[in-house]
Amino acid sequence: MNLKQNYLTESGCYKAGRTISVKGLMIHSVGCPQPKADVFMKNWNRADANACVHAIVEPDGDVYQLLPWDFRGWHCGGGANNTHIGVEMTEPSTIKYVGGASWAETGDGENTKAHVLATYRYAVELFAHLCGQFGLDPMADGVVISHSEGCKRGIASNHGDVEHLWSKFGLTMQQFRKDIRAAMEGGTAEDSLTAIMGKAAATADQMKAYLKKKNPSVPQPVLDMIPLYLSEGEAEGVRGDIAFAQSCLETGNFIFSGSAVTLPQNNFCGLGVTQRGKTGLSFESPQFGIRAQIQHLKAYASADALINERIDPRFRYVKRGCAPYVEWLGQKENPQGKGWAAGEKYGEKILAILKAAMDEGKVQFMESLTLSAPYMVRVSIPDLNIRRGPGTDFPKTGKFTGVGIFTIVEEKDGWGLLKAYAEKRDGWISLAFTTRI
Repeated sequence: MNLKQNYLTESGCYKAGRTISVKGLMIHSVGCPQPKADVFMKNWNRADANACVHAIVEPDGDVYQLLPWDFRGWHCGGGANNTHIGVEMTEPSTIKYVGGASWAETGDGENTKAHVLATYRYAVELFAHLCGQFGLDPMADGVVISHSEGCKRGIASNHGDVEHLWSKFGLTMQQFRKDIRAAMEGGTAEDSLTAIMGKAAATADQMKAYLKKKNPSVPQPVLDMIPLYLSEGEAEGVRGDIAFAQSCLETGNFIFSGSAVTLPQNNFCGLGVTQRGKTGLSFESPQFGIRAQIQHLKAYASADALINERIDPRFRYVKRGCAPYVEWLGQKENPQGKGWAAGEKYGEKILAILKAAMDEGKVQFMESLTLSAPYMVRVSIPDLNIRRGPGTDFPKTGKFTGVGIFTIVEEKDGWGLLKAYAEKRDGWISLAFTTRI
C-alpha cells in the first residue's frame, strides 16, 4: 500500500472542518466502472460537493487520503458520517450495471477478478493501519462495516456495496475483518485462512475422543482407521486432521444417516456424488478410501505431483490449486467459483468440526494436568505459534517453537509460558498441542 495525502481542500467537507470521534471504519465501492481515483477526486474537490470520503483505493496499491481522518466526511448518507471513517474502492472497467446493485461482465472476467482482489488486499492494509492508529478492534461489533451493513443498522443509506462485488469472488465482510486482524498481528490477509497443505494440528487421540463423544456407538473399526488420516495425509503433505473433519461432516460423524455413502463403500467424503441420488464411489479398503480423499484434497489445494499412485478416479476433473484453503472448498466462497461442494459455508463447517475435535482433546489434556510448574512438554509440530499472551487474542511474536522439548514455567487458561520468555512473560504456547513429559 502506498498511502498518499491529497486533501481535497476545495470540498465542502474539508471547508466545513467538522471533526468526529472515530468509532469505526466503513468500506464502500464507487458504484460505477471506473478504476481511476482522480476522476472522483476532481468531482469531490468542489465547494458545492458535500460528498467526500476519507480515502480511495486503486488496484495498483495507491491509496489517496482525501480528508484528515478525524474530519467529518459525507460518505454514507446517515449517522455513520458522525462516527466512521469512509473508504471507497474503485471498480473495474470491465463491468456494467444493469439495475441497482446488479452488474454484468463486459470482458472475460479476469480483469474484474484481478481488480477486486487487489483493492480488497490494499483495503485490508489500510484498515489495519487505521485500526492501529485509533485503537480499534476490527472484530468488535460495528467497528468495521460495509455500506450495506450500515444500512441494516440504520446508520447509512440503502446501498449494496461492497458485498455486491465481493460475493462473486468469495469475499465476505467477516473474512475482511479477520484479514484486518491478521494484518495487525504482522501477518497477511491469507494468514487468517486455513491451508489444506501442511502438518496436522490435531492428534489421533483428539479425533477419536471427538468422534466417540459425537457418536457413542461408533464401530471400533472406524476408530482404528483414524490414524490413517494422519499417515496418508503426511505422505502427500495434506493435513489429515482436515480430511477427518471433512469425513465427519460428510458422514454425519460416521452415523451415515441421510448420507449418500455407506460404511462398506469405504468412501468417507462423498467422492463421486455429483448429483442428488448418486451413491458415490466404492473403495476396496478404508485405507484406499482415505487415500483417495487425501488425493482429491491435494488436487484442490496444490499443483504438486502425487507421491502415491493415483487411486482417486475424479482427480483429473479438479482445477489444480484452485482451493488452497479450507474456507475455499465451498464453491460459493471460492474466488474462482470452484470447490468441493456447492453447499453454503462448506469450509466453515469443516473447520468448526476440527476446532471441536481439538477443543475436546484440550479438555482431556487439562483434566489430566496438574497445576504445578515448571514442567517440560514435548512439541511434535514445527509451526506452533508463540504469542505474547495466553490466548489467541494476543498477537503472534512471529516465531515458532519448532519440534522439541520445552520448559513451561507458568500456565493460564490452557496456555503455557515458555522458560525462555519468563522475564518479560511475552512467550506463550497453546498446551493443547503439547504432550507433558
